[in-house]
Amino acid sequence: MSLEQLYQSIKTEISKVIFGQDEVIDFSLAALFSSGHVLLEGPPGVAKTLLVRTIASAISLDYRRIQMTPDLLPNDITGTAVFRQNNHDFEFRRGPVFTNFLLADEVNRASARTQSALLEAMQELSVTNDGVTHNLPEPFVMFATQNPIEQEGTYPLPLAQLDRFMFKVLVKYPAPEDERRILREHHATGGLSDPRLMGVTPVVSASDIIEARRIIRETHVRDEVVAYVQKLLSATRNDDSLSVGASPRSGLMLLMGAKSLARFSGREFVTPDDIQAAFIPSFRHRVVLSPTAELEDTTTDDVLNQMLEAVEVPR
Repeated sequence: MSLEQLYQSIKTEISKVIFGQDEVIDFSLAALFSSGHVLLEGPPGVAKTLLVRTIASAISLDYRRIQMTPDLLPNDITGTAVFRQNNHDFEFRRGPVFTNFLLADEVNRASARTQSALLEAMQELSVTNDGVTHNLPEPFVMFATQNPIEQEGTYPLPLAQLDRFMFKVLVKYPAPEDERRILREHHATGGLSDPRLMGVTPVVSASDIIEARRIIRETHVRDEVVAYVQKLLSATRNDDSLSVGASPRSGLMLLMGAKSLARFSGREFVTPDDIQAAFIPSFRHRVVLSPTAELEDTTTDDVLNQMLEAVEVPR
């Protein structure tokens, strides 16, 4: 099965439960197939958690969910050393982060200390306890959901942690026709929250994902497209509306996302259109507005859209 067919098969399963939200689904799958993590932001009730659970139901991977709360401790995520009386020694008991597919639900409700417990897992794919490093299973991917930071009881994620997410995807209210379909088809399943009970079946295995990641890495990117990405990076660092521009890692994540989108379309090479499609989800959480821009109610998406229009596109 080609990567394009794999993408279509898992998207078909997701569409049994999630209606509309094509952009959210595409970028979620792009991260899944290219070793990235995803931050989903939106108001309560727009199916952020249900989307992740549906993806988990469509893949044959170990899945765990952590409900992030203010009283959650780092060891509740990574694990802790337990003293064994029979051998008079400490044994590391692994936490829920030791899984293939992790959901950190409402991540910005946990304290900064607890949020930081995920940094090593996201970047190094390992957890260190008492000087001993424990590798996470392969593949490992983390999805996190959060409510908008203006809401009460939320702690903003630090920039260093935001930078570990490949994409920040905004989950918005559905279009009217999609919302009518949700109301029509799900009103009788209000208490039915398991996607597998709604007909979702596993169609992707761990080996499929590992092979997909190899294929995506090998996707061709011509020099002109690489130069285009570099110009976009420079534009973020030279814009007065931004106090923090995008890092080289941002460019690498953008290229990986664009390669995934190219493969989903059945192409073995990246086009400037792929770069433009992945640009804002890859950068919106990595740049910081200047105080002046914030006072003018400008958003990062506004600034990034202006850059797309200003930077010359290669032919």
